[in-house]
Amino acid sequence: MAEAHQAVGFQFTVRPDGVDLKLSQEVIKNIYLSGVTAWKKKAILFKSLVKMFSGRRPLLYSFQASLPRLPVPSVDDTICRYLESIHPLLDNEQYNQMKILANDFRDSIAAQLQRYLMLKSWWATNYVSDWWEEYIYLRSRSPIMVNNNFYMMDLLYVTPTHRQAARAGNVVHAMLQYRRKLERGEHAPLRALGIVPMCSTQMERMFNTTRIPGIETDIVQHLTDRKHLVVYHKGRFFQLWLYTGGRHLLPSELETQFQRILNDTSEPQPGELKLAALTAGNRVLWARTRIKYFSQGVNKVSLDAIESAAFFLTLDEEPQGYDSTKTNSLDSYAKSLLHGKCYDRWFDKSFTLISYPNGKMGINVEHSWADAPVVGHMWEYVLATDCFHLGYTEEGHCKGDVNKALPHPSRLQWQFPKECQEVIKTSYVIAKQIADDVDLHSYLFTEFGKGLIKKCRTSPDAFIQLALQLAQFRDQGLFCLTYESSMTRMFRDGRTETVRSCTSEAVAFVRAMEDTSATKAQRLALFRKAADKHQHMCRLAMKGPGIDRHLFCLYIMSKHLGVDSPFLKKVLSEPWKLSTSQTPQQQLNLVDINKFPKYVGSGGGFGPVADDGYGVSYIIVGENLITFHISSKFSSPDTDSYRFGRHIQKAMLDIQALFHPENDKMVGNGEHVQLVNGKKHL
Repeated sequence: MAEAHQAVGFQFTVRPDGVDLKLSQEVIKNIYLSGVTAWKKKAILFKSLVKMFSGRRPLLYSFQASLPRLPVPSVDDTICRYLESIHPLLDNEQYNQMKILANDFRDSIAAQLQRYLMLKSWWATNYVSDWWEEYIYLRSRSPIMVNNNFYMMDLLYVTPTHRQAARAGNVVHAMLQYRRKLERGEHAPLRALGIVPMCSTQMERMFNTTRIPGIETDIVQHLTDRKHLVVYHKGRFFQLWLYTGGRHLLPSELETQFQRILNDTSEPQPGELKLAALTAGNRVLWARTRIKYFSQGVNKVSLDAIESAAFFLTLDEEPQGYDSTKTNSLDSYAKSLLHGKCYDRWFDKSFTLISYPNGKMGINVEHSWADAPVVGHMWEYVLATDCFHLGYTEEGHCKGDVNKALPHPSRLQWQFPKECQEVIKTSYVIAKQIADDVDLHSYLFTEFGKGLIKKCRTSPDAFIQLALQLAQFRDQGLFCLTYESSMTRMFRDGRTETVRSCTSEAVAFVRAMEDTSATKAQRLALFRKAADKHQHMCRLAMKGPGIDRHLFCLYIMSKHLGVDSPFLKKVLSEPWKLSTSQTPQQQLNLVDINKFPKYVGSGGGFGPVADDGYGVSYIIVGENLITFHISSKFSSPDTDSYRFGRHIQKAMLDIQALFHPENDKMVGNGEHVQLVNGKKHL
């Protein structure tokens, strides 16, 4: 998702104690620390693994110790696959130049870098993940709002209650139930296709976690057993205790507390209204401000309350959600979740829960600690528990007695001098410029879904990826480097790998679709060939021998060793002008969506990855619905998210027509060319 933005042109500083061709102290130290981190994780999991032997039902971490290590591919294989991936995007001269760089790298320093990488893979549980978190996320000094964080939406068609406090009460209580099961390891083990065990370590930092800004690098602070929540409403911060008498607050008690905050008419303190803009702006500015103004007194106490909270909740003031009578309702909802007003979400928290006055909900997620499927697992549990287990009274309130004896939520106190207030304003200006530039379009594709695609005997993901390639060519008149996020969680501490979706086979298919002389049979044959290739690339990425994580780690190793590689530098600076990701649904199967078709989610999305490109998140919802979340930048004269959405719509229908001739409504090549030059809509 947003990782593609961070993976291009990142910079960091390495200060080796001295470089020796046989041994680098800095590299050995780094490898050692990677191993220490890995063994600490094993120690944390030990108690949960012990529980496995005391019961019959497998627990969340039951298979963790048996997961294999992520293998390090051979340099030759990675270079070969890399050159194959860029071949359709370069002319002969450019390709030959890249081939020369690759061969020079292979014949010079590649073997040395690979040896150190193999050493790291033997000592650490995963040779990629700790560096990925540090260098792709935590060392980035650019704002994390939009560039890093992503969002997830509520149920699409159903709002179980229109009472804001009641909905927040049920959802927060369901989150506390999920957290308790998580801490006890009581969730069922995660399995790919319901069979293959997957790594669960990302789930450990879901709650009680905050990204702390630093001058050169941020850190992820994870605490245990946090018993309070911080709530933001109309510019005020409130601390709310989640326990009473040794138990969680009941949904009705949480509703009472949230209603008290909604009813509070006190004014924000000077500088308090836009305080959270510090988490949305430049990281170095925030780090220095934190040191200077939040290291003592009431400011430190209040900041500690936020950063140590279980999570962050915003009680928003403007209704959001899908409204079939309003054309852009999902667009507004998406932008609200992605960046809001730039000061009403605490972007450093592992996630901010957002509650709207019409009962809708959503979450904004900080990306460094985990990937979207992990958060999606929690969100599915929460929504199902809210609607099918907790429920509401006929009046829309939470079930249960009202306890008015609970102590009221308390205001956090702040004392900001004029200089600090000016810094807050500066961060807000930076953040608002970023937010205002986000062109975000979310829409529902209802013509068909997974059911019809499977009848075509092809992978739904391959079908959509090829539709995106066709849409990209029609929108821009050229092909581009394409990023699709794939998981590597079948390995210990695995996160993601890149599938380079713009293959030679995909290019041949798209050209045939735009060639008026090509027959339908030729197009269909090329489609199947491209779809098969895409599935093969996905399997490679999931099994370990991908391209980009290996090259990334070789690059990091070269920096630690103080050696330069024009090839690796070139690879790591290539822009992903089309970044894509599929958000999985029904990970838990808690709701039978065939029986309850209205209880489906609409997924989520992320901000634009390239200044002149698109970010596309798609969610295959049941058998008859696919949702798309498309982002770009208004400042680019070449992109238009709504226009790209229309191209995706048409591409999906055109491919479907290959299998169903009676639905053949393809648009001629001339109209596509016209759309490249202007921002006209189909």
